[in-house]
Amino acid sequence: MIELREIFTQVEEIFHEFGPPAAHPLKRGAVCAVLTNPFAGRYEPNIMPMMEALNPLGIDISRRLLAAMRVDPQRIEGYGKGAIVGSAGELEHGALWHVPGGYAMREVLGGAKAIVSSTKKVGAPGTKLDVPITHINASYVRSHFDAMEVYVPGAPAADELVYVLVMTTGPRVHERVGGLRAAEIKGTDGLR
Repeated sequence: MIELREIFTQVEEIFHEFGPPAAHPLKRGAVCAVLTNPFAGRYEPNIMPMMEALNPLGIDISRRLLAAMRVDPQRIEGYGKGAIVGSAGELEHGALWHVPGGYAMREVLGGAKAIVSSTKKVGAPGTKLDVPITHINASYVRSHFDAMEVYVPGAPAADELVYVLVMTTGPRVHERVGGLRAAEIKGTDGLR
């Protein structure tokens, strides 16, 4: 059921944003898996078997992203996920990524507690997706509210899906809008 065509990875380091250089540059990384959409061009009432089939892909690309970022799992502080569905598919095919993508990252990161923020859309080859990012253990940590623009050149074709995972090593560079601090996380409910 899972026919993978390409894995596209990008990593960036942000040293400053019109202010002094950060003590530690922020690393943000994204991994995108491009695969054939087995439901393209038709309505399938039962798509749940594909969600189960995607679990190994979630684990694999979570590990690939960490390796590409060259950081230990303990260094990751933020994450997000997303999907771009080719034009012969439906938005619900992107929603199949919620469980396999989110649970995979939480597992690979050692049991992160916060829900993995998400977005999805139907688009043409080269469609860009702004993947929302939140803190891995407390969604209310305002310093980690962010997004990473992601796309794969030439994907998705009409009969393809692009599933995306994003990780970061910290808050926005020069964050200073207050709210719950990462050092104040209680870590009991994934929110605070």
